[in-house]
Amino acid sequence: MAPSYENLPMEDDEFDESQIDFTDIEEQFQVRLDEGLDAFVVIDGLPTVPEDSKAKLVKFVLRKLNTVGKVKEDGVHMPVGENGKTEGYAFVEYSAPAEAVAAVKQLHGTALDKKHVMAVNKLTDIDRYGKEGRIDEEYHEPEIPPFEEKEHLRWWLGDTESRDQIAMYRGEKVGVFWNDKDEQPEVVVDRENWTESFVQWSPRGTYLTSMHAQGVQLWGGKAWSRQKRFAHPGVNLVDYSPNENYLTTWSHRPLVVDENNPVPSLSVDDDGKNYIIWDLATGKPLRSFATIDVPSGIDADGNPVKKKMQWPTFKWSSDDTYVARMTQGQSISIYELPKMNLLDKTSIKIEGVMDFEWAPATPRRDGIKTYEQLFCYWTPELGSNPAKVGLMSVPSKEIVRTRNLFNVSDAKLHWQSEAAYVCVKVDRHSKSKKSLATNLEIFRVREKGVPVEVVDGIKDAVINFAWEPKGNRFVLITTGEVVVQAAVPPKTAVSFFAPEKLKGGAPGNFRHIRTVDKKNSNAIYWSPKGRFVVVATLQSQQSFELDFWDLSFEKPKDETEKGEKELNASLQLMDTAEHYGVTDIEWDPTGRYVATVASAFRHRMENGYHLYDFRGQLLREEGIEGFKQFLWRPRPPTLLAKEEQAEIRKNLRNYSKVFDEQDVAKKSSANRAVVESRREMLQEWLAWREEWTQRLKDEGADIELSAARGEEPGAAEDGHGEEIEEIVEEIIEESEE
Repeated sequence: MAPSYENLPMEDDEFDESQIDFTDIEEQFQVRLDEGLDAFVVIDGLPTVPEDSKAKLVKFVLRKLNTVGKVKEDGVHMPVGENGKTEGYAFVEYSAPAEAVAAVKQLHGTALDKKHVMAVNKLTDIDRYGKEGRIDEEYHEPEIPPFEEKEHLRWWLGDTESRDQIAMYRGEKVGVFWNDKDEQPEVVVDRENWTESFVQWSPRGTYLTSMHAQGVQLWGGKAWSRQKRFAHPGVNLVDYSPNENYLTTWSHRPLVVDENNPVPSLSVDDDGKNYIIWDLATGKPLRSFATIDVPSGIDADGNPVKKKMQWPTFKWSSDDTYVARMTQGQSISIYELPKMNLLDKTSIKIEGVMDFEWAPATPRRDGIKTYEQLFCYWTPELGSNPAKVGLMSVPSKEIVRTRNLFNVSDAKLHWQSEAAYVCVKVDRHSKSKKSLATNLEIFRVREKGVPVEVVDGIKDAVINFAWEPKGNRFVLITTGEVVVQAAVPPKTAVSFFAPEKLKGGAPGNFRHIRTVDKKNSNAIYWSPKGRFVVVATLQSQQSFELDFWDLSFEKPKDETEKGEKELNASLQLMDTAEHYGVTDIEWDPTGRYVATVASAFRHRMENGYHLYDFRGQLLREEGIEGFKQFLWRPRPPTLLAKEEQAEIRKNLRNYSKVFDEQDVAKKSSANRAVVESRREMLQEWLAWREEWTQRLKDEGADIELSAARGEEPGAAEDGHGEEIEEIVEEIIEESEE
């Protein structure tokens, strides 16, 4: 582009150069130093080696650096000090600025060996933050702020009566209450408009989560102050990691983050994303992701069914070390925490994978002493290949067990709480594809070789399955016909299973205990401590059954059924109940109480809750208009060792006597309070009665004195008398219809 010479004064072919506008040329050919250095990064944290070993170190570092881009030839400059050793840092030039950015994101914090961790930063950042006096040449000792005592986030565990807390959302109010067995819940805190959609406890009960248009807030401590805030506009759902270290938030609307619409803690890189994974300790985002399509199943012809929303999408390992999700039904991506880098920098290719579940506890496989986490997955029949269920060990990515399946319509994965078993509920269709039957494939994870036991004899389709927490028994519900959204639900049957008793106490094969037919039940809720289970009918307009079962009932010897001694179970129906409109069931963390809820989220009829003990005896019922949620506050895992817990169980009768005395003392103190209140009321009444009696006596003396003087009662000094009118009511006749 040529400079503009218009409107310049011309005299004898001479002109003044200062009047020429060269800005367009200057802008075009101006050298921007920052752009020239954008492809450079600075590597720190390298080992110091002699100059003879420098080439070997450069070659080793290049293997790491070239995983995210291409380093230019002779693009690594590693200075050597006066002592003949490298300085522990290097300057690296990539082929493009984008590769340098990728190196900072993916390689910063990478371990080179046990002693050295690589730090990667852009050279322009060091220049920008280190010039113009932004870094003081003189060292100043940092100022340590004075210690500020914070609220204890687990204060409620120190309750002298060992009560549990409940969060209740009704109308526009959210409250937290102490649960008292025989009395109304005691208010701890109650606030208007605390949330905009729902509330949720963290897995260990540390935080109460509230949802808002701009994000998520976490509350806790004795004052119920805000502990954390996570900005995610339009957030719909949240999910915690098992140990409360991380949090996933999701919104159906992609994020909009730019210079004109900044969001706290988020950057332009998060624009267009739906998921954010946060670090709870720092309150900062670790990584964000966009929603991807995942098939939810296959139809009768083997074609993928259009995906449904799966939540949680990101699933956590039991120790918060890994988080994973399925990608496009072809692979599983596992990320290491807290860096959120892809494990081994590649996804695990599993063609057609339909679902996967992490083991809920650290597995203890026979003969395996190294660290591992397990997850179970399944794939459908593809072409001539059968359906497959597999167990994979992480981080080795070794497949430790597979099982081929045929004529599979669907499968569901059910882990036992201690990762001792995983049950694969396999729905098989007949050759005509008109009927369904179910098989249970149980992987016995802790036994040598992970044997698989098949539970046969289930002719009908299983619509619900649940393991006993910390146990080895299970309950399932079957139906002869699967009808979606039927006006009248089909009849169901409830079946109970337990393992055989073997010598030494080891569990044997699973055997059927009993089946209860002609029920309407569709839900199974085990006590968190095991043994007791509620089998219920939820969200039905015809039936509202609640059956309370005990699987370790102590029967008299003469009443023990034949064959029950061989199984690790003794089944007894303790009680039955009904709760009209019941939609949810919540066991308290101790397994002593169970609440049934009729939520306004589901319907608007007779909302409220009922509270039962574990035997099914109704303790309290309360109808509350607009009642939405009833949530027991979870408890963290016990700090007692197994030996200490066993000692407590052994001496439980002695402890129960102390508890009974405390209950009696509490009742007597309550009765004493009532008696004292009544005594005070009686004293007030007697004092009032005596006062008026004395007044009447005084008035009677005045009347007698007036009569002695010849004055009429009630006569005034001016001679005008006072008329007293009395109204008397008399019932003439009364009839009752």
